[in-house]
Amino acid sequence: MRELTDGATAIVRGAVDAGCTFFAGYPITPASQILMAMMREMPKVGGVAIQAEDEIASIGMCIGATMSGARALTATSGPGVSLYSENIGMAIMGEVPLVIVDVQRMGPGTGAATTVAQGDVQFVRWGSGGGYPIIALCPSSVLECYSLTRRAFDLAERFRCPVFLLTDKELSQTACTVDVSAYAAPPVRARTPAPAGLDPYSYDPLDGVSPLAQYGAGHVVRFTGSTHDERAFITKDPATVERLNQHLVAKIENHSSEIQLVTADLQEGAQTLLISYGVTAGAMREAVTRMRGAESKVSALTLQSLWPVPEQAILTALEGVTRVVVAELNPGQVVREVERIARGVDVIGLQRIDGEMISPTDFEEVAR
Repeated sequence: MRELTDGATAIVRGAVDAGCTFFAGYPITPASQILMAMMREMPKVGGVAIQAEDEIASIGMCIGATMSGARALTATSGPGVSLYSENIGMAIMGEVPLVIVDVQRMGPGTGAATTVAQGDVQFVRWGSGGGYPIIALCPSSVLECYSLTRRAFDLAERFRCPVFLLTDKELSQTACTVDVSAYAAPPVRARTPAPAGLDPYSYDPLDGVSPLAQYGAGHVVRFTGSTHDERAFITKDPATVERLNQHLVAKIENHSSEIQLVTADLQEGAQTLLISYGVTAGAMREAVTRMRGAESKVSALTLQSLWPVPEQAILTALEGVTRVVVAELNPGQVVREVERIARGVDVIGLQRIDGEMISPTDFEEVAR
């Protein structure tokens, strides 16, 4: 059976199927469709959806709901993520499992609300004070909007951290036909609440993740966005501060192999590797089909996880190639990461920042 649907609908379906029970958001193009759909769907599963008074309140509500036992989702666009920034830092410090959808649009500032872009890649990674790691996934099709939403909820539980789902205006709002049987449903782990008496945070081992101590579980729970010890008491003790901050880094970076996700289409003997993500990867796949039809040898790598950078997958795809083309709808954000990894290989950026999308022909021309 086939259906006509769009990325926003697939994200909502993925969230509901992942066990999401709370949503808060504020209307912002092009993410408002997710807000409206979650307000319709949450009551059907016994959940709660709120249109908050602004973006700051939205993510704050999600943090509170998560710490009370809910699985929470919020959705916004670039200007909203700007307002989320302080509470994103709180979620990192408080180790709050939370999924944040960023339906990207052209910036900076209010930019163009109905124009596609992929300009928030570096922003979601570095937009909160401290520079501590987050996880960011990026679907390139409606089917992936569903599966990666589920995966985002699972990773949020696994690592107790905010997980971003970076989509874009075109992928979110453009309807297409999909085979219903092709929806992949990666498992979403159950949350194991912390038993009474257990410290709310544990740094032993440094890359370990302790169960979530939640409000209303019959015992005292402390939560703070400040530097704290394992009992959640604020501290400035250098040894404790060092251990906390090393933990926030290690729990993600030491397990990057669990997080990285790519689709590799590698051709033996190819001299050129194309790399892209999100809606732009669809044009890349079409270009590869055309070029191979003309007997051109080219490989392609679609990045489905952006942070942590899937370095090992990129290094594997680089074997034997002499040139890499990185395509994206921004001034060049992922290309910087590829340049860092691809030492000795010619790296070319293919970018558009005029509000139009990169076409298969654009890929073909630069890959010649």
